[in-house]
Amino acid sequence: MSLRNNGRLSRREILKALSMCAAGSAMGPLLTGCREGLNTPAALEQLGGVRQARLDGKPRFLIVVGAVGGASIVDSMLAVRASETTAAGGNAAKLNTFADAQVQGVDGSPFRAVKVDSPQLGNIPVPVKVDQLPFVKKYKDSMLVATTVGTSVNHAIAQKRSLTGNGAWRGRTLQECVALQYGAGFPIPNVNMGNGGFSERGTDSSLPAYCYGEVVANPSLWPLGLDGLKGIKDAPARDVMTLARSVRNSLDAQSVFGKTFDDAAALELWNEQRTSGQAALEVRDLISRLNVLPDQPPKMPLSEYGLSSSPDGERLRAVFPNYMTDPVEGQAALAFLLLKHRVSVSVTLGPSFNMYVTPSYEVTNPPLAFDFSHNDHRSIQAFMWSRLMGTIDKLIELLKSEPFDSSGESMWDRSLIYMATEFGRTRSRPEGATEMFGTGHDLNNGFMVLSPMVRGNTVLGGVDPKTTLTYGFDPRTGAPEPGKMTSNEADIFSGILTTMGVDTSGSGLPDSSAFPRT
Repeated sequence: MSLRNNGRLSRREILKALSMCAAGSAMGPLLTGCREGLNTPAALEQLGGVRQARLDGKPRFLIVVGAVGGASIVDSMLAVRASETTAAGGNAAKLNTFADAQVQGVDGSPFRAVKVDSPQLGNIPVPVKVDQLPFVKKYKDSMLVATTVGTSVNHAIAQKRSLTGNGAWRGRTLQECVALQYGAGFPIPNVNMGNGGFSERGTDSSLPAYCYGEVVANPSLWPLGLDGLKGIKDAPARDVMTLARSVRNSLDAQSVFGKTFDDAAALELWNEQRTSGQAALEVRDLISRLNVLPDQPPKMPLSEYGLSSSPDGERLRAVFPNYMTDPVEGQAALAFLLLKHRVSVSVTLGPSFNMYVTPSYEVTNPPLAFDFSHNDHRSIQAFMWSRLMGTIDKLIELLKSEPFDSSGESMWDRSLIYMATEFGRTRSRPEGATEMFGTGHDLNNGFMVLSPMVRGNTVLGGVDPKTTLTYGFDPRTGAPEPGKMTSNEADIFSGILTTMGVDTSGSGLPDSSAFPRT
């Protein structure tokens, strides 16, 4: 197996090796010998230029949850009581403060939890009853909230900057950095089910192609496209298809088009994906292992087409019963399977601007998601925070139940969830209004990060109770810096990568040592 000029294996060579290792075990994970071969210090250096001391030979997993529309941190873990604003000399009635009873403290924690009881969801006649306390109490020791000031209030631009730290490292996204660090031996290292700017790739074209996100529009149906033969009635035998593919590839290479564009990067990638890449997917039977759909003749006759549901399908359908009608539930189910079966090291999910309802007409996503706050800030923020907290909770429980390896670690022990929001919301409200007041976009906000690897029960920064605006912190020590209102997108970006164990040497990123658990 040859090495390229940069000393790293090509994607084609890696996948060929994986295919050979997996050939004798179509239904199982990669053979132990193959995995151990890829995890030797020499191989790790070839696969990613990674320092073994930081990687420890094991991957870490990034889950990005895109909070479309602007999730306001002062409507959740950093909520402000009206009495606190009044005591600080502010006008609580004209700012986004809560009645004292609605902001619940969490014992031994700097976090807050909001309780909202609203008669309807904006102008949608759906009652909203939200209590964030159980979630915050459950995860406080694995939760870090970092305040931030962004640089854009445009949806798409702000979404992307929350992933790149505003181009902090050659325009790479967090997902691409994690895929580069850990994903060389994975079939599809970076799967992106997000929307808008959350689904965009970065601007560093020098990365290996496998680092860029594989965009998935429909998580429940996408796995059915991971095999070119299975699922087709009366299809020829696989060895016949393999021969036909070999002849096709040979003829393509000898064609005028193939010879003319033989050195084109796009054609090289295409050939890799449909040869070694396709084989690596098919040999692992991902069309079945990632399939949440049940076998339900005659409505969904999987067995009639030689297909089957994932062994985890029944459990996932119970955890996410709306997986077909609520895209976020479908995304979370697929995210779990992608990580469990070592298909990906980074997955991205999150709501869209579209309204969704269940077959029983229960609203699962309001129009514009968090941005419906233009219509009614208080109830929409409460509803959307509850929606994402509920999905995150279920996903974490699944990851906790799944062993990572024989060391006793679970998948959750090596995972990090980053709830990426676009921006915050303006703080003003009509005097005394508690319902049906709207808010605009604001640069001032904060992010929530959940992981056993992060410095838990921690707020980096703080909130000025007089204005309800957040202020910054020293990214190295974590010390709060009241009055600091400058943009710190690069600090957040660096802090997440540091926690994930990504080698950032030579990147020029700031030291964000305050993020990882020590």
